Amino acid sequence: MEGADYICVIRVIRRYSFAMPAKRRTKTPHADRPNNPGYGIEETTKGLLPWRWAEQRLSKTQNYFLATVRDDGRPHVMPIWGVWTEGRFYFSSGKKSVKARNLSKNPNCVLCPGDADEALILEGRVSRISDRKTLGKFVSVYKKKYDFDPSTMNEPVFVIQPKVAFGQIEETFPKTATRWRF
Repeated sequence: MEGADYICVIRVIRRYSFAMPAKRRTKTPHADRPNNPGYGIEETTKGLLPWRWAEQRLSKTQNYFLATVRDDGRPHVMPIWGVWTEGRFYFSSGKKSVKARNLSKNPNCVLCPGDADEALILEGRVSRISDRKTLGKFVSVYKKKYDFDPSTMNEPVFVIQPKVAFGQIEETFPKTATRWRF
């Protein structure tokens, strides 16, 4: 957890209260090649996708797929709306939804912006947001992107802290397949 700033905040949101440590990413993730034996992926670093390519997909996409895991190990995938800001992905979900219940027991997830021709796969861990300043930024960015105020729903807001991401462009896959480690 090098180069991290830790903040501990406590906030009461209507009837819920939480304490949440926040870790801010301070540098660009390390890029290398994914381990995909038999796929003919280049072994050199020439042609790696830049992180800004991934951030553009995370920022500009309208619809994302979020994969979580149920108690019995079965996967669960649902489309969501969300925003990429300050090196993390934020979204809201109904507190009684399957994905929210799954994430409360297993915070590991996978997020994919909707386009598979230029695929981005982001693996990370989810935490629930309670910091008023962070929630305010989320609402502002979300309203601008979707023309909808998520705070009117009175539902929890979550953030994905990335652990690893993969970029795959179908037309140039062997030359540009990239893995980023955070």
